[in-house]
Amino acid sequence: MSKVYFTNLRTTASLNLQGKLEKLVKAAGISLIDFNDKFTAIKIHFGEPGNLAYIRHNYAATMVKILQKLGAKAFLTDSNTLYSGMRSNAIDHTISASENGFNLLTINAPVIIADGLKGTDYIEMPVANGEICKTAKIGAAIANADIFISMNHFKGHEQAGFGGALKNIGMGCASRGGKMELHSSSQPIIMKKNCTACKMCEKYCNYGAIKINEEKVAAIDYAKCVGCGQCIAVCRFDAAQPVWNGSSELMNKKIAEYSAALLADKPHFHVNFIMNISPNCDCWASNDLPIAPDLGIAASFDPVALDKACVDMVTAAPSIAGSMKNEKGELNLTGKDKFKHIHPNVDWRAGLEHAEKLGLGTLEYELVKV
Repeated sequence: MSKVYFTNLRTTASLNLQGKLEKLVKAAGISLIDFNDKFTAIKIHFGEPGNLAYIRHNYAATMVKILQKLGAKAFLTDSNTLYSGMRSNAIDHTISASENGFNLLTINAPVIIADGLKGTDYIEMPVANGEICKTAKIGAAIANADIFISMNHFKGHEQAGFGGALKNIGMGCASRGGKMELHSSSQPIIMKKNCTACKMCEKYCNYGAIKINEEKVAAIDYAKCVGCGQCIAVCRFDAAQPVWNGSSELMNKKIAEYSAALLADKPHFHVNFIMNISPNCDCWASNDLPIAPDLGIAASFDPVALDKACVDMVTAAPSIAGSMKNEKGELNLTGKDKFKHIHPNVDWRAGLEHAEKLGLGTLEYELVKV
């Protein structure tokens, strides 16, 4: 049984929320890790511009301060998104992060986009006992880090059911090509109307599977294509696109395998912020009414137990008026699975159970209040 440490959001004149975060992670044992002169990746979602539900930069600054006192060479990081938006390349991603408060001046640590300028900088890490993925395409800056810390906004997610530690690790640390592998079971397609024949896809395809044809349009030789997603990563005109398919169960299992690959040989520690529990991911350019009240902050060395504890807390909590409705009107889902109500076709349990099977953690936990 793993220990999950939890603190609520009540404060005093002498102990604010940043102080409570520091007290929590120290109680959970973060100082047991040897950080001295170690490159330490702090994985966080910087928030799509327009979305205000992401974790405040103040918490990230507190974590940086804690780790620097322990001797860490800490940096904040995330990988580029697969979809087109303000975080699909390192330039826009860094600007977006800065606009949302994550920059050297406010955090006292650099922001490094893990998979590089175009999402092509990754390292293939082996997935021990992987049933679906044999390797995981992890952003190089994260893969090369000595220690991994995740700071996770716990909320709903339209494809995973909820987003917590495993989602932020497995999906969030994947390169753009890795994200395609997680989201899709198919090879990419070419939208001919968008193609400018710039040949970037042809240049970066390691398998010679894509060429500009006589129509001056990119064409994929599916006999050679391995579905790595590199063409999607480098295309600046949305001509190479993923096929959005595959069940939520399959995707959640892939996320678990990517997480297992990354964490296999690294000291790691995880913090979930159970607040602003929006129904969908922070990748949207807006955030809807939270589905449950702010509950607190939880931390653990075990990301599986951590996510399960947070699911249980959100399940036990009352739903916020106006956030849970069906055709008959307002619902009271206290004690019921709110994530399943929001996303009825998504099986979030599959990912946790698969992660436990891979040895990434356990669903059994002891909640320790700090």
